[in-house]
Amino acid sequence: MYFTRPELNQILNIYGRMVAVGVWADYAIDHLRDEAIFSIHRRASEQPHYQVIKTPALRHKQGMWRIIGMDGNILKRGHDLTTLLKYFEPRLLKAFNGTG
Repeated sequence: MYFTRPELNQILNIYGRMVAVGVWADYAIDHLRDEAIFSIHRRASEQPHYQVIKTPALRHKQGMWRIIGMDGNILKRGHDLTTLLKYFEPRLLKAFNGTG
C-alpha cells in the first residue's frame, strides 16, 4: 500500500509547516501490505509522536484514514484526508503563537 502523490503532498504540507515553527523534526514513511504509514517525530531518535495511517480496507467502515498518538490511541479517523489533517491546525496555531 502506498500514498498517492496528492496525499503525500497534503501530509508534507502540514509537516513542513510544523517543522517551520520548530515542533517536528523528522519523519518516516512505511509501506506495508495493507496500509501506508507516515510517522512524525519530534527528534530522529524518538518513537513517533504521531502517525497518519491509510488503510483502504476500512474505507467503507470508519474511514481509511486515522491519526494515532504516541500512546497508540486513535486521535482522529475519517474518510477524507483534508478533513483529518485539520486535527493539526490548532496545534500549529498554538506553536506559531509560542504558547505550546
